[in-house]
Amino acid sequence: MATTIDAIGKSADGLDVSHRRVILASSLGTVFEWYDFYLYGSLAVIIGHQFFSGLNEASQLVFALLAFAAGFAVRPFGALVFGRVGDLVGRKYTFLITIVIMGLSTFFVGLLPSYKSIGVAAPVILIALRMLQGLALGGEYGGAATYVAEHAPDGKRGLYTSFIQITATFGLFLSLLIILGCKWLVGDKFDDWGWRIPFLLSSLLLAVSVYIRMQLHESPVFKQMKEEGKTSKAPLTESFARWSNLKVVILALLGATAGQAVVWYCGQFYAMYFLGSTLKIDATTTQLLIAGALLIGTPFFVVFGWLSDKVGRKPVVLAGCLLAALTYFPIFKAITHYANPAVEAAGRSAPVTVIADPANCALQINLTGTQSYTSSCDVAKSYLAKRGVPYTNVAAPAGEVAKVSVGGQSFVSFEGTGLAKADFGARSGDFGKTVGAALDQAGYPAKADPSKINYPMLLLMLTLLVIYVTMVYGPIAAWLVEMFPTRIRYTSMSLPYHIGNGWFGGFLPSVSFGIVALTGNIYSGLWYPVVIAMMTFVIGLLFVRETKDVDISA
Repeated sequence: MATTIDAIGKSADGLDVSHRRVILASSLGTVFEWYDFYLYGSLAVIIGHQFFSGLNEASQLVFALLAFAAGFAVRPFGALVFGRVGDLVGRKYTFLITIVIMGLSTFFVGLLPSYKSIGVAAPVILIALRMLQGLALGGEYGGAATYVAEHAPDGKRGLYTSFIQITATFGLFLSLLIILGCKWLVGDKFDDWGWRIPFLLSSLLLAVSVYIRMQLHESPVFKQMKEEGKTSKAPLTESFARWSNLKVVILALLGATAGQAVVWYCGQFYAMYFLGSTLKIDATTTQLLIAGALLIGTPFFVVFGWLSDKVGRKPVVLAGCLLAALTYFPIFKAITHYANPAVEAAGRSAPVTVIADPANCALQINLTGTQSYTSSCDVAKSYLAKRGVPYTNVAAPAGEVAKVSVGGQSFVSFEGTGLAKADFGARSGDFGKTVGAALDQAGYPAKADPSKINYPMLLLMLTLLVIYVTMVYGPIAAWLVEMFPTRIRYTSMSLPYHIGNGWFGGFLPSVSFGIVALTGNIYSGLWYPVVIAMMTFVIGLLFVRETKDVDISA
């Protein structure tokens, strides 16, 4: 990456080494963010065993992921806290603080004693560390984007800030390489203590990041404003209590970052979930396919950042939202066709139907991971959705126990409400075995057949999804920076970015799964990103202004 930046620096009107260092130092925060994100996500099962061992196995994973989600939930609050500090004190010092907090939070997870050692204090401290990570992250991105943009020459802000986005892929590959390397080194001891090594090694990345950031100077735009005595005395009040600016914050959220977030999460994380959980491709193959698509698509972050300097931020981002909304359904149907054609064939030859009282069926959107769905309808639909089986719904008389029909064979579900946890688990297991056997006989695959996967075409579809991601994400930092005045820029841009990405994007997997379970259509979960992306396209087109030529020193 440094070589690429050097090349850009040498061709960009004779920029010196300090400008290239600005991009590198700011991008390291994003590397840290995504390194930790993928690290925790990849090791969630092990973390569940280590810190939630007082619970059953299924609950361990749920609560490990809940601790992960806590970091997303507090991001907007971090945006308020550190955005305010950034507009009062300065960009450099604020995002130096945020990366230290991020780095130490990740490092201390590697040192944290397990549940077996210190009891309930272990998960409590883990959740506290995740929340600190989320708070710091809430201030990190806004600071990095603002700092780079305020150093960039006119006409190159889109290009320069796009490097902040490109490092997300570097964080992914770094985490995968370190995890695989540690597994190879420690072997079967990885689950016991070897998993800690990737978290502890983050201290090296932290040391490099802090060293480089310590060499930086304050943003020239902020420094001039401070010397002239024009800094804001109350950034939160100016940002959110005055309608003239609050209106822009709301439009930035609904007309830019909400659509950007769902396209980002759908093209990368939901696609991974769809391959693994719905189409039953093994985890290693899924990760390699996603990694390959990212490797091919990542340079387009810079391409579309550069393009936004020529044609504008708005056309590029909104075009990405529109293309995603119009093509998600055919792309994901093609993914099914190339990844697991047996699902299509079984759906035609032996259709599955759920016959249930609609009043007995819940929308299974479990944002906290703590809710349980125990009605006969929910038991049936949850099993089929997790198995990746498409089905249709037929209304049954009120109060009737739900049934599942597989190619003409009928299987009665059970009412789990009021059952003890052990009894419910046993009944669920029996129901799953019975229906699963019928699904196997009807040709619904328990896992994808590797010999029938069309890898080149599947990689092409996934790469197309990543290119949509680069369209919406490459120019977004420059667009947000340019929407707000210098005196409250850090505060104002951070909140819509983190509500968009932490909430609209972060909740996408849960919401989409709930929609699939309710409707029975394995593609219906796509309606969530499609609707949000179209909302952003319409609001952005009608109400959000183009900004590429604005004077950001104002």
